[in-house]
Amino acid sequence: MKLRLGYTLVLSTVIAMITAPAFAAAGAVYSLSNASTDNQVLVFTRTPDGALSPAVAFSTGGTGTGKGLGNQGALAIDAANRFLFAVNAGSDSISVFRIGDNDLSLVSVVPSGGRQPISLTVCHNMLYVLNNGAAVGASDGISGFVVGRNGRLRRIVSGLPLSAPSVGPAQISFNTDGDVLLVAEKATNNIDLFRIDDDGIAHGPFVVASQGQTPFGFAFGKRNQVFVSDAFGGAAGAGALSSYRVSDRTLTTLTALAPDNQSAPCWVVLTTDGRFAYTTNTASGNVSGYAVGFGGGLQLLNANGLAADTGAGSKPLDAAISNDNRYLYVLTPGTGNLQGFTITLDGSLTPLIQAPGIPSSSSGLIAR
Repeated sequence: MKLRLGYTLVLSTVIAMITAPAFAAAGAVYSLSNASTDNQVLVFTRTPDGALSPAVAFSTGGTGTGKGLGNQGALAIDAANRFLFAVNAGSDSISVFRIGDNDLSLVSVVPSGGRQPISLTVCHNMLYVLNNGAAVGASDGISGFVVGRNGRLRRIVSGLPLSAPSVGPAQISFNTDGDVLLVAEKATNNIDLFRIDDDGIAHGPFVVASQGQTPFGFAFGKRNQVFVSDAFGGAAGAGALSSYRVSDRTLTTLTALAPDNQSAPCWVVLTTDGRFAYTTNTASGNVSGYAVGFGGGLQLLNANGLAADTGAGSKPLDAAISNDNRYLYVLTPGTGNLQGFTITLDGSLTPLIQAPGIPSSSSGLIAR
């Protein structure tokens, strides 16, 4: 009996190894061209050692703006890695793709419920989009959708306003539980909270003043903590990160300001274990790293704030961490590259790869 059981386990393992798709096992990195003619999702296949293949492009069926969006979260992916969602900021729409073993299949293109969508977030079967309407003569706001099993979107909230009609919004994201939405407002130095009811409807905003100036990108960690980049209008050496605990109507400050001594920190990512946070400093051309304490405290990994150099003129924007926490990828459209770094056990970064093919208009980054 033991021999037969052992044989069965070995055979099952062999079959699984033969039938498992190589693309899915290794992973991929996604970015968005944001081109003003044919917007495209750029897919880089990721090998187990973190290397990236040349990009393959998939049309979104919409258009971008052809220039930077001043945002975080132009792409979103569901927890099951079934669907990828992308903004078409130039044609006021959202594209939904089904994720295949080594490709993307366009499911649908739907109106975003506003003008100039710039950021997306998905949790469970709910998707919300942030529209930067004031940039094109309309109003800023958010819209919500139910995601069907086939990936089709059904709108349930349309044009819910922020704290004012024109606030310079940067990002929208669900908290881990999916019962609160956050929106960062760069122009007002506010952070908006929306409570999500059992039907997925957002209520708010409940407006909280940011501890720093120009709150931009943010990422949720453990214990309902959120970490927000404070760009301070791009002032030289003035950048910082702040941390808060989130409830359904307010934020409790954990770390008011943790300076990184760099310029224009705008994009924030966290390792899935919540131990390390990284922010890209667009004006400085580098990345800062922080150790995250149990209570949400922040401590720079390097006293000068320099965890990794992305190079002169690189203008690092979005960042993403692979699901296994081994690799950090950074979008550097200033030099036309996607840069990869190995994350060591102490959180430090080691240069790994530079993959070409990133247009200057690119926005959004997701790794899996």
